[in-house]
Amino acid sequence: MSTQMGSQAVERASALLSLIVESGAPRTFSSLVDELGLAKSTTSRLLQALERSRLVHRDRTGAFRPGVLFLVHAARPSALHDLSELARPTMERLSELSRETVNLAVPRGNQVVQIDQVDSRYLIGATSWVGVDVPAHCTALGKVLYAYGALQLPPGDLECRTPHSPVDRRQFDHALVEVRRRGWAAALDELELGLAAVGAPVRAVDGTVIAAVSVSGPTSRVNDFGIPKLGDLLVAELRGLSALLGHHPARKEGVA
Repeated sequence: MSTQMGSQAVERASALLSLIVESGAPRTFSSLVDELGLAKSTTSRLLQALERSRLVHRDRTGAFRPGVLFLVHAARPSALHDLSELARPTMERLSELSRETVNLAVPRGNQVVQIDQVDSRYLIGATSWVGVDVPAHCTALGKVLYAYGALQLPPGDLECRTPHSPVDRRQFDHALVEVRRRGWAAALDELELGLAAVGAPVRAVDGTVIAAVSVSGPTSRVNDFGIPKLGDLLVAELRGLSALLGHHPARKEGVA
């Protein structure tokens, strides 16, 4: 009997914690009681236990937010490894469907850091991009992170790597508007002649873009596959990855 009651308490505490973490905004005590249908005394007792464990935090208004333990974990280097592990099945599925190289990248300062890669099925296109420093504005990954505010474009001239590199800041800003409209970005011969990539965002609970995933390969093969088709494929697959991170667009008003 005690084991059953203990399991029930854990399930209720987990449901409370999920609501607070996935809401994307502070939750009031009354809203938690109403949504879960628990007694006020039970809800209060569970919240106090979660507070003691630093899993939730009560702010100055009395509302509940994710606790400091989430911040501690996010700040650790292992958090990137966890993101890679979580994204790996999606990346492998994208590689299987496209047969091209798939990369996962995160913003760090003014740079795009590529943290994981699934290699192309082809001999041409198997270069490892993990840890390679390239001008972000010439990449699909960088355009995604710029478009959604995860990365800020540095001042000064934009580097020209090829005749197709974006160098006009006004035109680049306009291109980012288009990225947000369709949900994906493309870079064709902009970093290197003969190289093309399409990328899309990965979102956290509150809709914030925290990473991007791209599919890249020779321009001819990417064009043959179909750039809009590849963009839509990325958006669809990454929607599932974002859901694993707690992002559910139907619950978020005003999130693109």
